Amino acid sequence: MTEHKHCYGTMFHDSLHFSVNDKMQGKVFSFELDSAGLVRTGRSVQTDMAEWDDCLACPEFEDCYKLCMAKLALEGAIARS
Repeated sequence: MTEHKHCYGTMFHDSLHFSVNDKMQGKVFSFELDSAGLVRTGRSVQTDMAEWDDCLACPEFEDCYKLCMAKLALEGAIARS
């Protein structure tokens, strides 16, 4: 098995498990879903450009990015079912 950096595959936070009104932080991308009671009051996405630059400089970037996108696609499919 190949050894990867501890951050491998973590650009995004798990989109299936989150806490409302809390920042869900991945290595690069984070999101927050705000709610007051039953009403969604806001959504936001942030990018940490310093971490993105760190990812771009990593020799494993291409494979890590593919893994992150595959996980995101699967989470999206599960969320819609």
